[in-house]
Amino acid sequence: MKPHVPVFCLLLALFLSSAVLFPCRLNAHSPSDEGFPDIGVDEKLGVQLPLDLTFSDQDGKAVRLGDFFTGGPVLLSLNYYSCPTLCPLVFRNLTRTISIVKGLSIEKDYSIVTVSIDPEETQGRARAKADETWRMTPGFMIPAGRWPFLLDNKGAIDRLTASVGFRYSRVGMNNFAHPSVLVVLTPKGKVARYLYGIDIRPADLRLALMEAAGGKIGGSPFLNQVLLYCYHYDPVGKKYGLAAVSIMKISGVGMILFLALLFISLWLGDKRKKGGARKGLEAGNR
Repeated sequence: MKPHVPVFCLLLALFLSSAVLFPCRLNAHSPSDEGFPDIGVDEKLGVQLPLDLTFSDQDGKAVRLGDFFTGGPVLLSLNYYSCPTLCPLVFRNLTRTISIVKGLSIEKDYSIVTVSIDPEETQGRARAKADETWRMTPGFMIPAGRWPFLLDNKGAIDRLTASVGFRYSRVGMNNFAHPSVLVVLTPKGKVARYLYGIDIRPADLRLALMEAAGGKIGGSPFLNQVLLYCYHYDPVGKKYGLAAVSIMKISGVGMILFLALLFISLWLGDKRKKGGARKGLEAGNR
C-alpha cells in the first residue's frame, strides 16, 4: 500500500521550511535619508490620540476628531492639499491599494482621516482634494464620513502631530518637508502601527487594520487570527513578514500529523494483511 496523504504533508512541510529559510525584508524610506535629519517619525505605539480636537471638514463643517471613530480602525494620513509632488502620489496609490485589499472594505470595516499640516490651508483646496481623491477610487463607493479631508489652525495640528510623533517642517513659503507614513489607529483612537512609504503593500495594510481591530473585522475572524499568528510586523524592515517561530511551530505540528498518518496507514495496511492471511488459513483448514 502506498499512502498518498503523507506525500502531501511532506511537500507542505518543505514549503513551510522554505518560507523560513528565505525571508523577504525591505528597507523603509525616510526623508532623513535625503538630507532632512529633523524630519521623521518618533513612533508612539499605544498612545491615545486627543479625540477632542476640533477641525473643519472639506464642506466647512466643524467636526471633532473623535467623530470618525465609529467602531472600526482608522488610518490617519497627514499631508497638505497644495503639495505638488509627494502627496498626490500618496493619495493615488492609497486609493488603488484600498480597492484591491481582499476581505476588507472602507464602506464598513475601517475609515481614513486626512488632516492637512498646513495651518494656512483653505476649505476650497480641501474640497478640491477630496473630490479629486474620491474620483480616483473605483466605483466612488466611499460613504460620507468614511474619508474626510480636514483642516484647522496650528494649535490643533501641532497637538495631533505631536501625539503621533510626526515631525515636519516648512520649506520656503508654501511647501512642507514631511515623512510619508500612515498611522494605523485602534477603534478607540490609540496608535497601533505605522506604515511607511508612498506605496503601501495591500497585504501590509490588511494585516495592520486587522491587528488594530483585534481581528474583529472582515468576513472570517478565525482566518484573521490565523494570519495574525503567522505574520508579524518587522520593526527593522517596517513590513509584515512570516513569523519564523510561528511557522516552525506549524511545521512541527505538520510533522507530527504526517508521522501519525503514516503510522495509522501502515497499521491499517498490516491489519488488513493479517486479516486476509487468517481468512486464508481458515478456508484451507476447511
